[in-house]
Amino acid sequence: MRASKRIALLVLGASAIALTACVTATPRNDRAWYPYLARQTQASIEAETFTVDPVSDWTYAESGPIAQNYLSETYAYSDLQNVWFVLEPQPGMSAAAHTFLLFEFAGDRLLGVTIEARREEKEDYSAFAGLFNKYELAYLWGEARDLMTRRTIMLQHETYVYPLQLQDETKQAVLRALLSRTDALETTPRFYNTFGSNCTNELAKAAKLKWHRSFVFTGGSAKHLFDMKVIPGASFDGARQQADMTAFVKTIDANSNS
Repeated sequence: MRASKRIALLVLGASAIALTACVTATPRNDRAWYPYLARQTQASIEAETFTVDPVSDWTYAESGPIAQNYLSETYAYSDLQNVWFVLEPQPGMSAAAHTFLLFEFAGDRLLGVTIEARREEKEDYSAFAGLFNKYELAYLWGEARDLMTRRTIMLQHETYVYPLQLQDETKQAVLRALLSRTDALETTPRFYNTFGSNCTNELAKAAKLKWHRSFVFTGGSAKHLFDMKVIPGASFDGARQQADMTAFVKTIDANSNS
């Protein structure tokens, strides 16, 4: 048998094994998780209010987490005022970004939800591995300060915060859908998937948006929302410039620690 044919058969065999493992794998909630992904969020949903426990309230420095606090918070749906779309570009990869939402309630209360690949201890993220049921799916709820400083201070990434132009009933519908999905994960874990269940298209599903390539190539998701007129502004360049919160978050963090 020629060497090239043997190599081709080996590749096909390895692919078949990987595909079989992918199909037969079962998602679980009882692994040894990476620390900030360790606690499964519970959402208690009532007709007029909801409670999220835990709400992550960690404090970060450039060196890493310096305090790991958790809260239990209750909100009224009627207090929801604004929704913000946060985009964290992947350095050196314009097509890739992490995205999440911030919900603003009366009294300057900001609650965020980030949807992530739930990694185990000492496990690195790989977009390729994320195609093959390598990670479970995590819906994490946290204080805005926690979610923003993790990315801007510890990871040293840029962060853009875009206002979303939505009807009040749409804001509440998206929030309720994300809470329901969070609650379901407690008893029915799911796999993360780079294409089908990533940080952006999980948000898009909750908002019942029509599929778009930017829900996979997530770096373009803010531009798509602008084209849909969900993000307001005369031009996307102007909206993007106004949304850049990188320096602001660093300044606020420096003042709070001085």
